[in-house]
Amino acid sequence: MLEETKYTEDNIRSLDWKEHIRMRPGMYIGKLGDGSTADDGIYILLKEVLDNSIDEFVMGTGKTIEISVQNQRVIVRDYGRGIPLGKVVDVVSKMNTGGKYDSRAFKKSVGLNGVGTKAVNALSSSFKVESTRDGRSKSAEFSQGNLLNEEELDETSRRRGTKVSFTPDETIFKNFKYRNEYIEKNAQKLCVFKSRPYHYV
Repeated sequence: MLEETKYTEDNIRSLDWKEHIRMRPGMYIGKLGDGSTADDGIYILLKEVLDNSIDEFVMGTGKTIEISVQNQRVIVRDYGRGIPLGKVVDVVSKMNTGGKYDSRAFKKSVGLNGVGTKAVNALSSSFKVESTRDGRSKSAEFSQGNLLNEEELDETSRRRGTKVSFTPDETIFKNFKYRNEYIEKNAQKLCVFKSRPYHYV
């Protein structure tokens, strides 16, 4: 006879946002993969960041998106309105937090669920967000979703907008490599859909 498996209160766990994403990444980005196919997780991470930049363009702010991949590090820079400085940390680290739940700030939007950049943050060994608006700038750095550092500058000559840079976590994405052809194809698909230009470095 099979021994009965015990099921008690000790078996019940409550995970915080980053633990859940890291334990069940497929729920947020689909398959993981190693970058050898266009729908692998590392490209979904890029898409989640790029969606926000495209949403800024849809609102008529900024005319260019810059995408750069340096080895395994991805950088996306737009020249939109910039994240409100007091919420820079929240929008990339608090689930269901964002400016797209009504139509006041975004009339149209690619992403609406308040999860995208949080998943990128949690699944990256290094994640940095920088926002510039009204002559001021705020940045925050994370590792695996944990806040490491935040900095605010009262005066800056940087152009307004948002810059996100991240490196996918190699403990989750094994032996991955970004392929230029998939980055360009995915970016073109998004930008053609939204009729906006991008610049891939």
